[in-house]
Amino acid sequence: MNSNEALGRTYDPVEAISRDALSSLQLRRMQGSLAHAWHNVMPIRRKFEAAGIQPEDLKSLDDLGRFPFTTKGDLRDAYPFGMFAVPRSQIIRLHASSGTTGKPTVVGYTRADLDLWANVMARSIFAAGGRPGDLLHNAYGYGLFTGGLGYHYGAERLGCTVIPMSGGQTEKQVQLIGDFGPKIIACTPSYLLTLADGFAEQGIDPSATSLKIALVGGEPCTREMCAVIEKHMNLRVMESYGLSEIIGPGVAMECAETGDGMTLWEDHFYPEIVDPATGEVLPDGAFGELVITTLTKEALPLIRYRTRDLTRLLPGSARPMRRLDKFAGRSDDMLIIRGVNVFPSQIEELILKSPALAPHYLIEVTRPQHMDEIEVQVELRPEAVDADTRARAVAELQHHIKAYIGISARVRVVPTASIERSVGKARRVVDRR
Repeated sequence: MNSNEALGRTYDPVEAISRDALSSLQLRRMQGSLAHAWHNVMPIRRKFEAAGIQPEDLKSLDDLGRFPFTTKGDLRDAYPFGMFAVPRSQIIRLHASSGTTGKPTVVGYTRADLDLWANVMARSIFAAGGRPGDLLHNAYGYGLFTGGLGYHYGAERLGCTVIPMSGGQTEKQVQLIGDFGPKIIACTPSYLLTLADGFAEQGIDPSATSLKIALVGGEPCTREMCAVIEKHMNLRVMESYGLSEIIGPGVAMECAETGDGMTLWEDHFYPEIVDPATGEVLPDGAFGELVITTLTKEALPLIRYRTRDLTRLLPGSARPMRRLDKFAGRSDDMLIIRGVNVFPSQIEELILKSPALAPHYLIEVTRPQHMDEIEVQVELRPEAVDADTRARAVAELQHHIKAYIGISARVRVVPTASIERSVGKARRVVDRR
């Protein structure tokens, strides 16, 4: 694959597979993955036995709903290597997710797993518009976080020229983008906003750079946030999805042809949508929690892993494989304010609808006495400096939060650049209850 012509419209022919052929492939691979986990991962086997079920009971894809879920708690209980399905000596790389709520979740990869990861990442970058020879500026963090190395090896597999910048050093990032002229940047959406500020601080128009495609992930990116970034930086935002427990980035990617949601690579990652409260499997098109079963992983096969990400499955468009709708947030990120379910992304959408408010905000939740209180701290855009504009923007945001979300909130305008800028995943909520 040394030319755009040889690659054609897809990186991998399986991307154009029919639904019937895909279902047959999924069933065969799922039966193998269930057996692999049963024979080699004792925590999963114990769950199967407690549920009175064995791998042989999977006769069709619909039977998967009879099998027990796997959760992040299972991975933490088995810390560090108790969920591995191969001897530790066959693990050639380790990654780990953050341990802010306990022990980190440890992910292992065999050589075949790393080859799979590089392939789905190359497929993803190609689907988003990347091609061999393109310069790709990688501003995801390298290290235990899967983002940096996931994009790095996928871009190299595709044939891109990788600039392994990692996160931080915004001034240096701005300089190298200007000097090297990359077409593609890979980073979190919130870091794109930080970079735009960095260009402006150096007297550079953020919309006049060489960047044409932004591959964003690691945190939700609302439609409003995408529109703000695309307008401000004159590039196309393509959203990706992944999580370290499943493989890292490379689970799903938005396709350049349609830009209408992330195509999920179903030949390796089988999706379900379940009711977050009951675990009941929901039909395609229904909103709920995304559950993923890995079909081809060696080191860490996961059966019905509860991602906690809230979305719905949509029919395929650019590819026959199904798409993920925009994420509404995570079930474990949901705030309950005076009995009302609130997602930070809902407040973000309302902020971005105001022409006077900047896309930098922080939500602070307190309980000074016996009642929850919420304050939204937000910056003004540079051109919105007069007192009338400020007062009107505050009043409108308070009204919209009450009207559309159903809670009363204080809105406080804070000085420009006072809200911490992200070099990775943005911290949007401080819960002081």
